[in-house]
Amino acid sequence: MEYRVLDWERYPRRAHFDYFHAMADPYAGVTVQVDITRFLAACRDGGLPFFLSFLYCAGRAANGVPQLRQRIAEGRPVEFPSCDTSHTVMREDGAYAYCRLNCMRPFEEFLPAAQVAQEAAKAGGSLDDGEDALSLLFISTLPWVGYTALRQPVPAPADSNPRITWGRYGAEGARTVMPVTLLVNHALVDGVHMARFFSALEEELARFAESRGRA
Repeated sequence: MEYRVLDWERYPRRAHFDYFHAMADPYAGVTVQVDITRFLAACRDGGLPFFLSFLYCAGRAANGVPQLRQRIAEGRPVEFPSCDTSHTVMREDGAYAYCRLNCMRPFEEFLPAAQVAQEAAKAGGSLDDGEDALSLLFISTLPWVGYTALRQPVPAPADSNPRITWGRYGAEGARTVMPVTLLVNHALVDGVHMARFFSALEEELARFAESRGRA
């Protein structure tokens, strides 16, 4: 996928980019307990798969924040017009494979294509993200644990793909909440941009529920 090289002379975070890009561990991460009460009810009422439905919302939320579409290429920041997701799928042998999806299409188109892609990954997928892995949003889940913090494996040297992970949901009073973790390269993304992702995620979850009769 083609990307746009950002104008370095006008890039507002030049000093921040250089500062964090030089670090051995330039990552920043946060875990937030996200309210999924209405979203979960909409999934159950509509007989929709929870994981793929949430992935759809999370992928769209990430694409709505320009900094989460930015990457580091040849030592400089670049920006993709949109980013597919690449998520882990458990194969029959107990290991996992990667599955790539486009969350920017309408949900009615996304879901059947996603289900076909998942089955293909289960049957014979691999850990190969292809030649344009730089554009991807890395997605994984830990549905067995309702965690409050998560440490993720990262490569050395550091990459610049955002990582979005979520765990087991549970009751918190009258609400249902789920831990969602966002890990980013701080050379490109600041705390304010991470906060914008979670705001965008709340909006996507609300839009999903409202479109299925859960006001």
